[in-house]
Amino acid sequence: MELQEKKPYAPTDCCLEVDALIRRARAAQIVFADQGQQVLDDAVAAVGWAIMEPQRNRQLAEMAVHDTGLGNVEDKIKKNYRKTLGLLRDLQGVRSTGVIAQNDAPGITEIGRAVGVVAAITPSTNPAATPANKIINALKCGNAVIIAPSPKGLGACELLVQFIHAEFEKCGLSKDLVQVLPAPISKAMTTELMRQADLVVATGSQSNVRLAYTCGTPAFGVGAGNVASIVDTSANLAEAAEKIIQSKTFDNATSCSSENSVVILDSVYDAMLDALRARGAVLLAPEERQHLLDAMWLDGRLNPAITGKGAAYIARLVGMDLTDRIAAEACSVLLVEEQGIGEDYPFSGEKLSPVLAVYRARDFADASLIVSRLYAYMGAGHSVSLHSTDADKALLLGQTLPVSRVIVNQAHCFATGGNFDNSLPFSLSMGCGTWGGNNFSDNMSYRHYMNTTRVVSRVAERKPSNEDVLGSYFARYGA
Repeated sequence: MELQEKKPYAPTDCCLEVDALIRRARAAQIVFADQGQQVLDDAVAAVGWAIMEPQRNRQLAEMAVHDTGLGNVEDKIKKNYRKTLGLLRDLQGVRSTGVIAQNDAPGITEIGRAVGVVAAITPSTNPAATPANKIINALKCGNAVIIAPSPKGLGACELLVQFIHAEFEKCGLSKDLVQVLPAPISKAMTTELMRQADLVVATGSQSNVRLAYTCGTPAFGVGAGNVASIVDTSANLAEAAEKIIQSKTFDNATSCSSENSVVILDSVYDAMLDALRARGAVLLAPEERQHLLDAMWLDGRLNPAITGKGAAYIARLVGMDLTDRIAAEACSVLLVEEQGIGEDYPFSGEKLSPVLAVYRARDFADASLIVSRLYAYMGAGHSVSLHSTDADKALLLGQTLPVSRVIVNQAHCFATGGNFDNSLPFSLSMGCGTWGGNNFSDNMSYRHYMNTTRVVSRVAERKPSNEDVLGSYFARYGA
């Protein structure tokens, strides 16, 4: 018997499959959006508990690490829990449908309106936490969501949606409010989802972000990470080292908010390296640096065998013997001294591993210049970390560097996406402004998932005279 050749997966099939998902999502969303704030909040709580419940959280973390090879289970459990808990805190008691504000500006009543169907593009680095964050924000505003995960993250995303549907059954909510693209995940299917949805929110590779911005549907995307941290002369070096190590080692530095470079002022350079060593960091000798360089990049691309792995694992893989400097398993971060910046100096870019480039700066102005050059190469618009007791220096960075956030004296990867000890919204998607090719510079929040209608009433006239608005100009330059 002659076997027939398998029919190729045609774009027309892709369109029909996505169309079916969209139709179900629209039907469910129309009903959902009209059910009022309590129902929307119940949906939010259902998704929160779907990922936060300890046994399910662990299953999701274990599957994420198993399928993607990125990060570690215990940190993913913490991330799934803390990011979701913080988001639920931010949304508690917030009105997002019907009248959401009245007379905040005289004579204006604001009404929250749903967007419709949201296409949520999510990365392999956070295949549960990022989808959950987007789903919660979208449902808060009365939308339906279809997730387009990375191929490696599909299993964890499907399991998350399964847990969400189990919670929806308790609340009487339609499963069609939250769906995920079926296997095999393809660029064609993701593109078609973007085209048919009402809003696209894209986190992950810059190719996916660019695709979102050119799909013809309103879209929010995020810029590339390559965070630098400046250690000033006034910094508490022990605290700075502790925070940098905490941030750089969390989930094996898979976060876009993990530091990739530390710029240390000359007068505290040696002391800061000692503080980092005291916390398990290892400064590589020149020959070790070269071995690591050769192993980390293959044909100009990060080696997946190293990406998202721990420092001790990477050291063994590259053949480093650390026994004379530190107990192998105590190795937290691999430090690489660097001077150059750009394509010819790969350590100056994002590394997605506990490998930290170290730069020596003459003074604070030189440190700021180094960071500016780093961001001209990669990471513009994201954020910068500063360890200093001089508040004016933080303001100076905010006024001169191409960054959307200046994180002061904090563990950067926790702080930049919102933390319980700062006031940024909890988010896993950080806008990088026009510097990073984005149309927003905030932490993405529920506000980005809603339309607002304004009912405008007459108020007492407030018409100024020419002198009122131009008087100071006339005084300086004449009429």
